[in-house]
Amino acid sequence: MIALENVAHSYGGGELLSDMTHELVPGSFHFLTGPSGAGKSTFLKICYGELVPSAGRVHLFGQDLRTMSRDAMADTRRRIGIVHQDCRFLDHLPLSENIALPLLAAGRDPAEAADDLRALLDWVGLGSHADALPPSLSGGERQRAALARAVIMSPDVILADEPTGNLDWEMSLRLLRLLIELNRMGKAILIATHDLNLIRTAKAEVSARVLRISGRRLTTAGADL
Repeated sequence: MIALENVAHSYGGGELLSDMTHELVPGSFHFLTGPSGAGKSTFLKICYGELVPSAGRVHLFGQDLRTMSRDAMADTRRRIGIVHQDCRFLDHLPLSENIALPLLAAGRDPAEAADDLRALLDWVGLGSHADALPPSLSGGERQRAALARAVIMSPDVILADEPTGNLDWEMSLRLLRLLIELNRMGKAILIATHDLNLIRTAKAEVSARVLRISGRRLTTAGADL
């Protein structure tokens, strides 16, 4: 679905990522680790086409990123759900409308998906918060809302950038279990994280590969995790 071939990316006059080759296939579960500043967020941005690499090729669902039209890119991004660590919402809109924003962007009427939206809110444990404004939500609630927004279009891939970085352990586990459930539904999952305990917990429940960015290159982490 997402394939990187000999990808490199430069930033500020120096090379941040070098010679990276990897493929996300349906139903796969990956963690991405590495020290701060190693390029994990950059790697994710390349995976969903926000950044074009300085060298190498990226194929998104069989299409070369460099030759994709604007319409093709818009269609492709609907197949990729993104969960950012710093999840942002429109504070003047209730939670249900924030989560439905991707439907509006795709030209769909959220009213036609009202039942699915209610079911999605219940799934992330926010059914009673549909009318709440984002500033009233806790950190864990905001992250679960961000996940709901990321999957409202039923994407094939979910990319999460440090989704538990600001959460306590209980909330981290709750979010992880939602991601594991999505993976069992056939979604490909890639989570960038520093939290080795989260990785160990996940590996006890799902077949997950651990990737590490080190020295600008992508490697497979050993069994010590």
